[in-house]
This record gives sequence, C-alpha cells and structure tokens, in this order.
Amino acid sequence: MCGRFSITLPNDAMAQLFSAVPANDLPSVPNYNVCPTDAVHSVTISGGQRRLGAMRWGFIPSWYKKTNDGPLLINARGETIAEKPAFRAACRERRAVMIASGFYEWTRQGETRLPWYITRTDGAPLAFAAIWQDWSAPGAAADTMRTAAIVTTGANAEMSEIHHRMPVILEPDDIGLWLGEKGKGAATLMRAAPKDVLHWHRVDASVNSNRAAGPNLIAPIGTSDP
Repeated sequence: MCGRFSITLPNDAMAQLFSAVPANDLPSVPNYNVCPTDAVHSVTISGGQRRLGAMRWGFIPSWYKKTNDGPLLINARGETIAEKPAFRAACRERRAVMIASGFYEWTRQGETRLPWYITRTDGAPLAFAAIWQDWSAPGAAADTMRTAAIVTTGANAEMSEIHHRMPVILEPDDIGLWLGEKGKGAATLMRAAPKDVLHWHRVDASVNSNRAAGPNLIAPIGTSDP
C-alpha cells in the first residue's frame, strides 16, 4: 500500500496550504479514484521555492528503457529505501510531498474485498512523503516525465487492523525537513503516524474498479470497525 487515493482540494487551496507556486499543468480535481500511473499533485523545492506540480505516480528508474521495463514502483519501503538501487539517490536528493484527501485500503471477508476510506482525523489534507525521478526513453530526452513513489512504513497498531503497511504521513512542521529546507535528518520522519491521526470508514465496493468515479466512492456505509 498505498495503492489508491482521492484528492478533492482545489489547486489554489493546495498551493496556499503548502506555500507553493502552482504549475500550469496541474491534474484536474476533484478525483475520487487516483490510480497508479495517473498524474498526481506533488510539492518539491526548486531554487529555494516550493513548487506545486504534476508527477506520474509510478517511479521509473533511470535504467528502464520503457515505462514497463520492470515492476510498477508506486511505493518505496522506508526501511530499505536508502539501500535500493532504484531509490537510494532519490531519497537523498529528490524528495517530494504528494498531496491527498484520503486513501483506500482493503480487508478481506472470505473472497470479498472490503474497501475502507482513510483520512486525517482533523480533516486536514494528507501529506505523503514521496521521492521522484525524471525519466525519458533512450533518445527521447525532450519527452522527459517526472515520476514519483510514496514512501511507506510499518503500520501503527490501529492501522494494522486493516493493513500491515501505511504511507509515511508528514505533519506540517515536518515538511520543511523532508524537502530539505531545514537541513539533514529526513530519515527520522520515515515512521508510522501516531495513534489517532487517522480514522476510516467502510465504503462501497464500487471503488474496487479503477474505472469508478464520483463522490459516492468515499461515502460511508455500514460499520466503522474492521
């Protein structure tokens, strides 16, 4: 995980909340079913200024000759990120914040996959720790795309009732350290969110399809307990 999320904030609100200059090609919002390979909203640092831009969700290592030359790398495990050849340079030099309103996770009941929608308890947007890589096919440097993966860690006790992994969720005061504005020490942020930061509710199984769309995907149904 994380393998699917939503983003419902207007672009100008994201830019304001994260003190970032917005690009002109930001993804359309709202999107209640952001899937791997979609364009996502991400904050980076360039020239000492935070920038809100678009990235392809799915990190492509520099040695891939095609986008599908290997596994689709939507997540990077925080425990091994500094050792993996695909990620180790990015975790030192190219960190980003991926913005979401909430994300989905699934539990199983027999053969049935039951989806849950997970948000911050305080209603604030989620700031996922992420890493990025510019990639282009051999001989096609003009078609460079910026690609990204969400950093994950072991779930806290509450979240482990749904899944054993969770995204690294940055608090507002931690974003500067993750992006490199406040010097070194970003590795200390790759930990599970504290108790009570997140809450969740069951949603309709229609979100099991990556083609599903609309606000009904995040509407609560049934029980709030896994």
